[in-house]
Amino acid sequence: MKARARTTLSSPDDAFRLAIRFLAHRDRTTVQVEQFLTSRGVSSLRAKQAIRRLSELRYLDDAAFARRYAEKRLASRPVGLERLKAELQAKGIADRLADQVVADAFRTVNEDTLAHRVLKAAQRRGRRLTPTQAGRLLHQRGFAEETIDHIMMMFGANEESVHDE
Repeated sequence: MKARARTTLSSPDDAFRLAIRFLAHRDRTTVQVEQFLTSRGVSSLRAKQAIRRLSELRYLDDAAFARRYAEKRLASRPVGLERLKAELQAKGIADRLADQVVADAFRTVNEDTLAHRVLKAAQRRGRRLTPTQAGRLLHQRGFAEETIDHIMMMFGANEESVHDE
């Protein structure tokens, strides 16, 4: 594999165009764009200028990104509150914004409902889960211990009830 030649991007327009190409592939956070630009040889000052311009033009909006990400994530592959927050933070969303977005997302959906959907999806894929496996799966998806305990009580302690619900 050939190493990519590092070019010096001296003008603000060069950095801006590079960022636009990066954003064309998918929605990104400010941190992701800044990391990309600096990894391509753009100075920190030029990267910040490009990011400011992108934000002014509303091509870059961390709050909107976080809301869309949370909505898609909970709809496609549900996770618990803590896992969703950690994923947002890993993408560069500030703690305060991540807290706000997660709180908003979980106002409209119940964590128990999401946990139940996770187990139903595993069942539809033909997986037979023991209660221990079901609990582990929910834990891996970042559901709170209280939620896991509640779901496990709903399903009962025997394997058959995990599959019948």
